[in-house]
Amino acid sequence: MTVDSSLTSALEKLPETPEEKIPPTTMETITQSQVTAESVSPLQVHLKAESGKLLLILPPETQPKEAPAVWSDLWLQLKQRLHGGEKFWEPNTPVHLIAESWLLDGRQLQEIAEALAESKLELKLVQTSRRQTAVAAATAGYSVEQESAIAYINQNQLTGTKPGQPFLEPLYLETTLRSGVEIRHPGTVIVLGDVNPGSSIIADGDIVVWGRLRGFVHAGARGKRECLIMALQMEPTQLRIADFVARAPETPPAQFFPEVAYVTDEGIRIGKGLGFQRPELS
Repeated sequence: MTVDSSLTSALEKLPETPEEKIPPTTMETITQSQVTAESVSPLQVHLKAESGKLLLILPPETQPKEAPAVWSDLWLQLKQRLHGGEKFWEPNTPVHLIAESWLLDGRQLQEIAEALAESKLELKLVQTSRRQTAVAAATAGYSVEQESAIAYINQNQLTGTKPGQPFLEPLYLETTLRSGVEIRHPGTVIVLGDVNPGSSIIADGDIVVWGRLRGFVHAGARGKRECLIMALQMEPTQLRIADFVARAPETPPAQFFPEVAYVTDEGIRIGKGLGFQRPELS
């Protein structure tokens, strides 16, 4: 078989494809100009003004196989939102961080607060569904609103709930709540520290303060009258259990001892913690 040499020469001289002719530097320029933080990752941080405050909304945390939840991506997004474009907020506007399922530690919360401070914004509250994030935020002195995952277990002896009702794990805080800090939790809140005047705890379950209770507390916030409020030193600004309200006596006692606040058919009563038995409600 004879091969036409002219055909071979023509094949050798075929022009290169257009893709091969694009210089590497041109390709790099196109890539950098077209790819943004949003196109690299679906993670998007949003800022939204609402009723005199600014909501900093983190994107839903996704599975690693879909889009890795990388802190550096979130950090880049936050910086872009704060420093890029027109600022639609007033100086010293309070910020509520909507973290949802993101697991944030104290260092990351501090970085967010510092970034906000550079734009004359102040982090005030952290909304989260993670207990670790709630603890880190409360320890750092921020107000917390937690929405925990629900576990269906029988806790009727401890909380008065019926078998099979949802019971949320307690939120443990080893810190002193300063004035201006508010803790909201759909379960029991246990504080190893003081609750200072001007601070508040609102819990769907019991409230236990292993220290001085001098702020505002509301147990059984969703109407559960069987909830209790316990403290080593009970001198609150106001007590609430379900829809019952009570105030501390104007004259403090000569000696403090652990006490329990509970609901009877006549309203809220306070008794000694030693030997306390939960009363039966009609």
